[in-house]
Amino acid sequence: MGFFDKIKHGLQKTRSSIINNVNSLINSFTKIDEELFEELEEILIMSDMGVETSTEICDIMRKKIKEQGITEPGVIKQMMKEIIADMLGEDTGLKLDTKPSVILVIGVNGVGKTTSIGKIASLLNRESKKVVLGAADTFRAAAIEQLEIWAQRADVSLVKSVEGTDPASVVFDTIASAKSKGADVIICDTAGRLHNKKNLMDELAKINRVIKRELPDASLESLLVLDAATGQNAVNQAREFKNVTDISGIILTKLDGTAKGGIVVPIKNELNIPVKFIGVGEGIDDLQPFNTKEFVESIFGEEEDI
Repeated sequence: MGFFDKIKHGLQKTRSSIINNVNSLINSFTKIDEELFEELEEILIMSDMGVETSTEICDIMRKKIKEQGITEPGVIKQMMKEIIADMLGEDTGLKLDTKPSVILVIGVNGVGKTTSIGKIASLLNRESKKVVLGAADTFRAAAIEQLEIWAQRADVSLVKSVEGTDPASVVFDTIASAKSKGADVIICDTAGRLHNKKNLMDELAKINRVIKRELPDASLESLLVLDAATGQNAVNQAREFKNVTDISGIILTKLDGTAKGGIVVPIKNELNIPVKFIGVGEGIDDLQPFNTKEFVESIFGEEEDI
């Protein structure tokens, strides 16, 4: 299955949820009026785009339709596709400009954090980059063991310690190992305990101080992993994490198993955090770099186009 086919297949549930309702709406109206906009807004909200973003999409559409004197409901789909593409903006891939560069991965238990780290490590390894993983989620022995399994699958190095070790010390050891090996990228797992924001903030601040001290000029990505299946709860989670630490990008997992892929739009539109990877399957190569054009086309494009 090709790159675009994976994304198209992974977003099929989201596409079916949105496009079937939009097509039904278009077919049930002979003209564009306020009732149509109210129903469209409801469809978008139910597609997990959230009230704020759904309202904004419809307001932009109202303005465009009025300015252009459009009366035919059939144009709505294309116009919506263009508006959402504008909201998502330009794609922003990983910034890995230094050797080594650092990726911190944050997220609560159960969202696919450790799995995402393994898949990114595998992707970078296939690009001939030397990767070192740091098992700095030391509050769960299972997290360390799981990351060790993924390090083996991805064929990359792992630095670990025992459960309960200070996470910042594991990051320090990982940096030292990466320097000695001449690694290109360091990826560190971290604990994501939102229920205790002060501990989380203190822990991440300490880790960041270690990185700044040991690698003052390194490119640093802080990626938050979210489970797409949780819909608006994932958006709220991103908002909470953004309040306690800098987030440079989102990894959105489990898109293939849910119709809630619309949450990509409010994450970028309301929080201004780019989605950098989407999970569209369980395979090691099923974590795909996010591509706005392909995402929008997969959901709103005509069948013959996708």
